[in-house]
Amino acid sequence: MRLLTSLAVAASLLCAPAFSALAAPPDAAPPDGAQASPASVAERDAFIDRLIARMTLEEKIGQLRLISIGSDMPQPQLRKELEAGRVGGTFNSVTPAENRPLQEAAVKSRLGIPIFFAYDIVHGHRTIFPISLGVASTWDMGAVERVARVSALEATADGIDMTFAPMVDISRDPRWGRTSEGFGEDPFLVSQSARAMVRGFQGASPANRDSLMAVVKHFALYGAVEGGRDYNTVDMSPMRMFQDYLPPYKAAIDAGAGGVMIALNSINGEPATSNKWLLRDLLRKQWGFKGLTVSDHGAIDELLRHGVAKDGREAAKLAIEAGADMSMHDSLYLQQLPGLVKSGAVPVGVVDEAVREVLGAKYDLGLFADPYRRIGRAADDPADVEADSRLHREDARDVARRSLVLLENRNQTLPLKKGGTIAVVGPLADAPIDIMGSWSAAGKGKHSVTLLQGMRDALGDRGRVLHAHGANLTDDPRVVEYLNFLNWDMKELVQDPRPLGDMIAEAVAAARAADVVVVAVGESRGMSHEASSRTTLSLPGSQQTLLKALKSTGKPMVVVLMNGRPLTLNWEKENADAMLETWYAGTEGGHAIADVLFGDYNPSGRLPISFPRSIGQIPTYYNQLRIGRPFTPGKPANYTSQYFEEASGPLYPFGYGLSYTQYAVSDVRLSRDTMRAGERIEASVTVKNTGARDGEVVLQLYLQDVAASVVRPVKELKDFRKIPLKAGESRVVSFPIDEDKLKFYNAKLDYVAEPGEFNVQIGLDAENVKQKTFVLR
Repeated sequence: MRLLTSLAVAASLLCAPAFSALAAPPDAAPPDGAQASPASVAERDAFIDRLIARMTLEEKIGQLRLISIGSDMPQPQLRKELEAGRVGGTFNSVTPAENRPLQEAAVKSRLGIPIFFAYDIVHGHRTIFPISLGVASTWDMGAVERVARVSALEATADGIDMTFAPMVDISRDPRWGRTSEGFGEDPFLVSQSARAMVRGFQGASPANRDSLMAVVKHFALYGAVEGGRDYNTVDMSPMRMFQDYLPPYKAAIDAGAGGVMIALNSINGEPATSNKWLLRDLLRKQWGFKGLTVSDHGAIDELLRHGVAKDGREAAKLAIEAGADMSMHDSLYLQQLPGLVKSGAVPVGVVDEAVREVLGAKYDLGLFADPYRRIGRAADDPADVEADSRLHREDARDVARRSLVLLENRNQTLPLKKGGTIAVVGPLADAPIDIMGSWSAAGKGKHSVTLLQGMRDALGDRGRVLHAHGANLTDDPRVVEYLNFLNWDMKELVQDPRPLGDMIAEAVAAARAADVVVVAVGESRGMSHEASSRTTLSLPGSQQTLLKALKSTGKPMVVVLMNGRPLTLNWEKENADAMLETWYAGTEGGHAIADVLFGDYNPSGRLPISFPRSIGQIPTYYNQLRIGRPFTPGKPANYTSQYFEEASGPLYPFGYGLSYTQYAVSDVRLSRDTMRAGERIEASVTVKNTGARDGEVVLQLYLQDVAASVVRPVKELKDFRKIPLKAGESRVVSFPIDEDKLKFYNAKLDYVAEPGEFNVQIGLDAENVKQKTFVLR
């Protein structure tokens, strides 16, 4: 933990004589690990009130501006804006040496108000962990929290105060490119992940030097955009909002998230950025949120294109009145708010409310006590900010292997033997940038362990690894052009100029010379990214051709998937001898995948999202509402809800995942068959590892409300346990069921538990369950 010398503190105060005159209390930031007391909250509020009373209107508006370094303005201009008090915070600078002169400029302003530094740290800062969808696949909240804690340690060591994360949008349409950033389709699992991430980022207090303030996003309903098309509209009933889509945001806020990023989409015809009901009535009044709200990038300007504002003046007025405290990539607050306030169109009190939240975030971050709290002294800057020694490789490898989901394993193809000859082929076999996934913060490809490297390291001199590229990720020139434009700072796809036939011939030759083929296929990271919605979920044609050619060799084929969303994998499911979903596994991905392929780690990941059979099946989420004519497997399909061209149900269900051992789950036992309000029931099963290897099993508890005042889901995840079991070991696992687990939002949006029957289901995935019934009296 860094401690600034008294000399450094004195220097920071000398740079801001006007600010020091405000006499900030010495405990303006609690010591590391301390919790705010009522007295300190009162001191905080009084300090902010005194500061606001001294601010000019222009200085207040300056605090509401969040500026991107580089894309909004060059650093020399930004420093002038900071000295003039016209910027409240910045994002996209990632070293202490970059941030220090900006903070120096801020504390030279008339009141010496410090700025905060933010960044999109979603699944790692310099050490890149699996994408969020992969982290959710661990079903291990300790691992989820560890991802955020390590991220906070690394980011704060680089002088960063705040992260625009976690991203907790429920995603039920995998065509949406940002599916990769979230934790899947289920409200309970996503809510649990949201809590764990906030705890990891913020630690005991956001004022701690090694804590990042979490800004949960995107509020609200962004994952429900129509057609899975990014930035699109959302039209949703209030009951579905409250039941399915809003809980993860509420969970993050209840966990103490200091900020909320506002979504880009409209909700029932009103953009989130100008939605008073969303930002004031729901977020502030109903949920009691007292932190900072931040618009998404350029969202206030976009109110004109949404068609709810005729000009910039009206857009700024709508946003500030709705409760958008801070304007990211701002121009309109700077240009329009002075005139709006002076004309009386916007009361100055509305601006003061927003300023109070910005200053409150800075106070809570400890920046008024020490503007250089996370930046530190220049003398302590790392000699090489990209040094490998700054990474947390052991944590990354452990979380990555926990995230891998074994989808198929015919004839015990896996684990592989450490010997013989293995062909490692495919366009993603040696892809250091892609394996990090989207929004990989300050991660560098030079630090990534690819699948090829991981296999070579694991095999050592006990065998031989052959490598062939096999195919380009895609041969569609339009897709290549788009992805390279999207990733302007680096070439997303570098195409092998050879004809596809030549590359496949090389891969087939390697396969014929090997004992087994490991082929890495899927999407480039840019294909599962913001603004990368897809109309198909199949592997690109070049990769399908490669797989079929490798299958024709007759050699065992292990398909390693790298992707940020569920794919349609019908041919692959039928023809792969083994298939491992690795998502984008991060900096240590290659080692983690090799650990699983060779059996040094028994896969324990489970799907946090359903895999559809085809694009036409979407949505395929497991907790659908019950209907009057459901399709029942084994019964006539006519006049039931189904697609007649293919089997009903997902290709791989929610919660699914295989292991190198087997587990048996007993019938469900209930401690009683009736329950009254205020009581609880214990539901238990005995789970046994019936195989020959140690492993971890994820037991999942689902409930079904048999008859209610409104239509309820077929089932809902309400709890889960990840249990380590040695070979042959049995364990009794109990789940408490209380009235809260039975509650839902009814047609009046009352949160109630209604008397009646409830089915308790416990099993290994959403479809593989045992059931017992009890009655709520």
